[in-house]
Amino acid sequence: MSQPIFFAHANGFPSACYGKLFAALSPEFEVAHLVQHGHDPRFPVDDNWGNLVAELIHHVQQQRTPVWGVGHSLGGVLHYQAALQRPELYRGVVMLDSPILGVTDRLLIRAAKRFGFIDRITPAGRTLGRRETFSDQAEAREYFAGKTLFRGFDPDCLDAYVQHALEPNEASLRLRFNAQTEVSIYRSVPHRKTAHAPLQVPLALVRGAQSKVVLRHHAYLFQRAKRGQFYRVEGGHMFPLERPLNTAQLLKQVLSTWADAAKTGAGQ
Repeated sequence: MSQPIFFAHANGFPSACYGKLFAALSPEFEVAHLVQHGHDPRFPVDDNWGNLVAELIHHVQQQRTPVWGVGHSLGGVLHYQAALQRPELYRGVVMLDSPILGVTDRLLIRAAKRFGFIDRITPAGRTLGRRETFSDQAEAREYFAGKTLFRGFDPDCLDAYVQHALEPNEASLRLRFNAQTEVSIYRSVPHRKTAHAPLQVPLALVRGAQSKVVLRHHAYLFQRAKRGQFYRVEGGHMFPLERPLNTAQLLKQVLSTWADAAKTGAGQ
């Protein structure tokens, strides 16, 4: 029987973009996910992502059994915070290039919000005013293939992005992920400490070796966490879409090891 994963995507990348990763996890794992976070009017984006965490909890608690929470960037942070609040919903959490912020990080973010330079230290500034419409998928693919963020994408993942991140808009195609929502998510990145109690389920952080999001001090802070495991893989911040098959292989290894450990513990 397949084990349940609930996947949460990176900001601006609808879950269907990760289809090659999901397919590679089958049949051992069955992946559930939201189409895109932050677009449900019941859970509008707010400061410190409280409503986004509530949205995720709302959907995870509808699963039949506790899940493996796997999230990329934004998604990893949301799963981490959700598991702190509702550990009974989770078997474990894997954060794919998602930072756990230290005191200095949080103070900087708080100051950036207060003094108006948050767009300079998050991708919000690059998101503002970007191109949103294209005449067809071929034009869109050529455009994104030339962008630094997409340059290392697996070709199938780039095709999936062009197919699923765009939707018809009159005579053209438009980005499906609302630009203002994406900017709001970046601008409301949490600056408050998540919780005082330690996480009660297994936790793993997988960092892309060339990532500029999860830095060395984030890895150090993570390795000090109780029950935390740290992995380093080739690629940048977008490694789940650059190397989806390698990412799936590592996830299978981590989750299967945790599952075996849980069975051993239950049998003792």
